[in-house]
Amino acid sequence: MGKDSSEFFQKDAFARLCGVELLEAGDGKARGRLTVRPEHLNGVGIVHGAAVFTLADAVFAAASNSHDHVAVAINVNISYLKAVRSGCLYAEAAERNREGKIGSYLITITDDDGQTVAVFEGLVYRKIHR
Repeated sequence: MGKDSSEFFQKDAFARLCGVELLEAGDGKARGRLTVRPEHLNGVGIVHGAAVFTLADAVFAAASNSHDHVAVAINVNISYLKAVRSGCLYAEAAERNREGKIGSYLITITDDDGQTVAVFEGLVYRKIHR
């Protein structure tokens, strides 16, 4: 993980509070992990959608801010495909468009077995050079 990505993630207090770990980031890509804890579960005993979203959003932010521009989300969409009760969740961000001021990213969230738990799509606006 590059120095800039590491410094950027250290400023994301909410993601760290929620237990998100950034595993790597750079050149429009990022990977992260969330170890499921009891406080991540909702009222029916499965991982809360907000916990899955937080993992995806943190990895999205790390990937989109891995260039020389400040990138801020302008639109996101998440589809939940599988319920999880324990273990770890993994998110992997892939840049789909880097040209111009709008960037497009696809983040796939998987469980310990590699099964897709959710798919997150995000658009960023690239503001200024750092």
